[in-house]
Amino acid sequence: MFMISAPLIASVLVYGSAIVTGLTLQRRAVDFFDPAQGGGSIFDNATFGGEPMNVIISGLSSPDVLTDDGILNFAQAIGFSQECLGLHLGDPQTANLGDGNGSVNQTIEFRQDFGSDFLGTCLESLIGGNHFRVFRQDGTQANSGALFLAASKEQPVNKNHDIIPDGYNIGRDELVAAAVGTKSHGGVTYQVDAKNITGIMPAGSDGVNHGMSRPAEHFELDRLTQPVCATLGIAVDGIVTLLTVTIQ
Repeated sequence: MFMISAPLIASVLVYGSAIVTGLTLQRRAVDFFDPAQGGGSIFDNATFGGEPMNVIISGLSSPDVLTDDGILNFAQAIGFSQECLGLHLGDPQTANLGDGNGSVNQTIEFRQDFGSDFLGTCLESLIGGNHFRVFRQDGTQANSGALFLAASKEQPVNKNHDIIPDGYNIGRDELVAAAVGTKSHGGVTYQVDAKNITGIMPAGSDGVNHGMSRPAEHFELDRLTQPVCATLGIAVDGIVTLLTVTIQ
């Protein structure tokens, strides 16, 4: 009879197709896991509903891209950078990616930098533009290493950074257009391929931040101090774009 020693059992365990060596869970070689399959959501948690995580950087991308420093350099390669002077106003948004970590804060947030890594995002904070939040799927139940991005295009600061009409779809499309192809920054060259995915995000405005009725003070008021509209009604089209980023 073939026997397996206890030390061997303790040191190598199979978890699905992932392997646990000692106490370290090895990342599974997949693009991503659908958050809903693990009790999570493709929408993050914002003030008045959820914002769509409408772009995913595949877990099959070059490993260095998926680190904190790696996503910063990649973001700068496609026209985004850290927030103005490193300052963030308001609370971070949270998301549950169905990986066993529960609801966790965003890893980082990037804003359109208008060609300047240092001060360009200050301009975005004033006049509006594109931005995205990053969430990493790395819990023990679904450790793809993929980065889920909540992209949207927002209005100027004097309009409370509300999302522009169709701003979630536009934010995604502009981010993807800036990323696809060959990009370089900081001595690193990337090849980026994109694929649209349907079926993991419902289309429409139900439960979507800025797609729901909100208090009057969040709307631009006319001369009679009456709300211009009762709801922003911003919807999503149900498309998530998967980016595979390969370092050349």
